[in-house]
Amino acid sequence: MANNFTDAISAYRTAARTLQGNTASKDSDSPGSGPSFSDMVKSSVQDTISVNKKAEQLQVKAITGQADLRDVVTAVSSAQLTLETVVAIRDKVVSAYNDILKMPI
Repeated sequence: MANNFTDAISAYRTAARTLQGNTASKDSDSPGSGPSFSDMVKSSVQDTISVNKKAEQLQVKAITGQADLRDVVTAVSSAQLTLETVVAIRDKVVSAYNDILKMPI
């Protein structure tokens, strides 16, 4: 459980660095402007898909003898970590949504 927590923290830090890089490169007319939450989610999903596709491609190459086993293991581990991070974030978002629904009106 602690490992998942540290993985989630690492993912949040990576996302924050990405957001800081994106906001620094954009011309912002108003303070606080930057990528929207939906843009961040879309980017994260695209990154996850990319990592998983790379792992799949390396697995196919390993089957045909064209890839090093260490590269395959590294890619699969990265894909697994990415998926676990996405699931952890999804669980936190659902939990926050449920907490909001429980709030009195």
